[in-house]
Amino acid sequence: MGVTIATPPAQQDEIAIPTPANSQRASRPANSAHHFVSGLGSGVASAVILQPLDLLKTRVQQSGNSSLAATLGELRQSSSLVQALWRGTVPSALRTGFGSALYFTSLNAIRQHAQRTGILGRRLQPQNGSSALPSLSNSANLVSGAVARTFAGFVLMPLTVIKVRFESSLYSYPTLLTAAADIRRANGWRGFFSGFGATALRDAPYAGMYVLFYEMLKKRLGSLAAPATSTGNTPGKMQATLASSVNFTSAMLAGGACSVVSNPFDAVKTRIQLQPQLYRNIWHACYKMVTHEGARSLWDGLALRMSRKALSSALAWTVYEELIRRAGTM
Repeated sequence: MGVTIATPPAQQDEIAIPTPANSQRASRPANSAHHFVSGLGSGVASAVILQPLDLLKTRVQQSGNSSLAATLGELRQSSSLVQALWRGTVPSALRTGFGSALYFTSLNAIRQHAQRTGILGRRLQPQNGSSALPSLSNSANLVSGAVARTFAGFVLMPLTVIKVRFESSLYSYPTLLTAAADIRRANGWRGFFSGFGATALRDAPYAGMYVLFYEMLKKRLGSLAAPATSTGNTPGKMQATLASSVNFTSAMLAGGACSVVSNPFDAVKTRIQLQPQLYRNIWHACYKMVTHEGARSLWDGLALRMSRKALSSALAWTVYEELIRRAGTM
């Protein structure tokens, strides 16, 4: 009669091999609700944390005579510096939160469709374990990012206009309803979409290039970090840590680089949204800024915007991918 030697529970855990069912469960894609909630959470977090940088950028861009030193000096005269720096947090959090939720949800839908159909180029195989998103061709990443951001920007444009006015020193609205009523009275319904053309010209190339650079950087940095995941006693934990680091670094570099290209449109957009009676459209605003203040005015707030975009992109995309990864393994 054969003798069966029972393996202790602890040893079983150490030598257990994942079954196909477990592997399938770990790779199950997150649904649209997960993408919406993950985008909302990451957007709100980045908006609240980085609101001071956004406010300073708006103040610097609102006039050719503004500067960072003058803006900081003006804010120091406020009764509460913290309250002054975080002015406009509510509309900013609403705009960025729901904007990120809508953007990430539509981006995922577009990328999933492109992956299934191959309409924007052949599907690429993942090259590292840091990404929880579909692996697409460079052209698919470029187009999907541009389309998703333009769509989200149009839907959230009214909140964007209110957010910019709250951050500016040209207006002193006590509530969101007061701001909306004033915009409606002074500029009509069209006022809620002031600067959309400049916003689209800023966001479409920015978002397209961002997704492209982000995915390329993840592959490159992931391939450099991959050897480290094969060492150590806890490879899963090490891989998760490295994945977050790769995503954070890739998002920060991509956000900073794309901000340089799109800053002129951001500066023009700010002027139109704050003073639509003085800056009628993109071309009029650009011509007036360059002729009256010089071409340098198109780069007002660049350092602040680069810092804000680099950090917000790093926070938003790292949190988003981590939430999607966890949702897919639940």
